[in-house]
Amino acid sequence: MPESNYEVIQIGEGSWRIEDGVVRAFLFAGIERALLVDTGFGTGNIKKVVQGLTGKPVILVNTHGDDDHIGCNALFEEAFMHPAEMAFYFENAPADAVVRPLWEGDIIELGGRCFEIIHIPGHTPGSIALLDRDARLLVSGDSLSDSPIFMFGRVRNIRAYIASMEKLKKLSGLFEMILPSHGPCPLTPDKIDKLIDGAQNVAAGNVPPQEPPFEMPAKLYASDGAAFFWHDPAADP
Repeated sequence: MPESNYEVIQIGEGSWRIEDGVVRAFLFAGIERALLVDTGFGTGNIKKVVQGLTGKPVILVNTHGDDDHIGCNALFEEAFMHPAEMAFYFENAPADAVVRPLWEGDIIELGGRCFEIIHIPGHTPGSIALLDRDARLLVSGDSLSDSPIFMFGRVRNIRAYIASMEKLKKLSGLFEMILPSHGPCPLTPDKIDKLIDGAQNVAAGNVPPQEPPFEMPAKLYASDGAAFFWHDPAADP
């Protein structure tokens, strides 16, 4: 399994972005343990990349269960995720995969740094963000992005997404930097307001649909700094 297809970018002391084409994972090393957030497409061996960056035991957390975030999960003994994501995860994961629960408010302690779990359903039922209060950063998965956010299909719910963004807005005084899984990185908390306004306008039917740049069962909706691939159920015959 090759590992050279990854681009590793250090973003702070003991902190790295691991770029895998159009998606990225994150690695954070503490004094005792390291945290790997997502494993990319699975086109390479991300475990070897991680081992080249830190020799500490690694905790794997998935922000959600889309294919481009769980591709190398099988290289690790277990993965942690919100229980609301497990049914979706096992649609693609081996039946004997070991998953452990992470609940709202749980703390991942690495030794000298910790991450708090925030449940933000909408993009998927068990989507989470991870908050490092001391470093004032938020790892957001796919729920925040400067790229169009996928909001079509049976596991997505745009109204749940709006509620989750309103939840993050209330917490935005706790972080200054957002680390998304796609698109430009980092983002700033003012992106949350744009995503709330954009999603509300899309859900209300106030944004005209555009053809997407590649074939998919959805249209592109772009509104004032926010963009979504979405299918309007009301448009079905």
